[in-house]
Amino acid sequence: MVPKRALIRALVAAGFAGMGATHFVPSVAKGMSAMIPPAIRRRSPVQAKTLVRITGVCELAGAAGLLMRPTRPIAAAALIVFLAAVFPANAYAARDPERFGPVAVPLVPRAAAQVVLAALVAVAGTGARSISR
Repeated sequence: MVPKRALIRALVAAGFAGMGATHFVPSVAKGMSAMIPPAIRRRSPVQAKTLVRITGVCELAGAAGLLMRPTRPIAAAALIVFLAAVFPANAYAARDPERFGPVAVPLVPRAAAQVVLAALVAVAGTGARSISR
């Protein structure tokens, strides 16, 4: 039987890997680029599509980091910071459901989901067992 923490870790890592991969699908990346609030776009030294790719790499790296014991705690901490960093894009999308469709989850449920996901990431980032055990 797989320990609960290992199962949570595997599911969280798979979720971040899957979402990270979508950042490189042109049609999805275009929608994600549009979700970046104008204030962030104006201040960013890179284009929106580059920011989307960078966040995809962050998600993929975080997913991989959760699966390796030596990097697990730092990967979890980085993913929690990542969730906070991308929240403004989710909040921006929530304000315009007609434009963003299903990704425009209302702000309160989205915030609650982010908190739950951050808690799951924290659980995934702790413990001595690795998935390979």
